[in-house]
Amino acid sequence: MQLKKYTDYGLRILMYLGAKEGAQTTDKEQGQLTRIRDICDTFDLSVNHVNKVVHHLGRLNLIETRRGKNGGFLLAKAPGEIRLDFVIRQLEGDEPWIECHNPYCVALPACELNGIVARGKELFYDYLAQFTLNDLLKKQGQLLQIFSTAS
Repeated sequence: MQLKKYTDYGLRILMYLGAKEGAQTTDKEQGQLTRIRDICDTFDLSVNHVNKVVHHLGRLNLIETRRGKNGGFLLAKAPGEIRLDFVIRQLEGDEPWIECHNPYCVALPACELNGIVARGKELFYDYLAQFTLNDLLKKQGQLLQIFSTAS
């Protein structure tokens, strides 16, 4: 199984925001907004793709977006409140990993594959439920250094 690029981009954006937010120490810096261009430059991604992912993360209430000249976005929740299973399930879409009905598979009446894979999917998400965005930010200093040199 491979995650979609869309999901990968969403996780990268959240990591970027989490690392940046954690580094802000003064009141003046609190709430400093990230712009689409910051993400695109750092990860070498297209504006179009990042716009779509940011919009989706906003609809999920994971980030707060602000429009206008000084607009941008930031995390809407603390990194410890953003569970990886939720993010990945939402960005991937909860489609079946094996498609038995479209087109119809002739083995379906006797096949156990779909049930086994569905259980594996359940275990995958159960495992991810143990982790939050905080777990991706354990090397925050290193991430910040990488992000600042990449852009």
